[in-house]
Amino acid sequence: MDRAKAYRWKMGSLAPAADWLCLAAAPAFALMALLTGVLDGSSPDLLCSASRASPWSGMAVMYAFMSLFHTVPWLRLISGRQSQWRR
Repeated sequence: MDRAKAYRWKMGSLAPAADWLCLAAAPAFALMALLTGVLDGSSPDLLCSASRASPWSGMAVMYAFMSLFHTVPWLRLISGRQSQWRR
C-alpha cells in the first residue's frame, strides 16, 4: 500500500469519529456560556478594561455566538432524520 492509499484509508476510518466530534462543540460552548453568565467572573474584566462599554462584550456572549455558529452539524443531523422519516 503506498502512502496516498494509506492516508486515505486512515482518514476514511476517522471520518465517523469526526462526524460525532463536531456535534460536541455546540453543547460545550452553550454550557460555557451558561456557566460564564451565571458565575460572571468579573476579575478579568477589571484587568482588561476600565468599563463595560457594550452589552455585546464579554465571554458569555462570545460563547453563546460560538454555540450558535456550531449548530450547523446538529441542523444537518436533524434534517437528515426528518427526511428519513418521510420516506
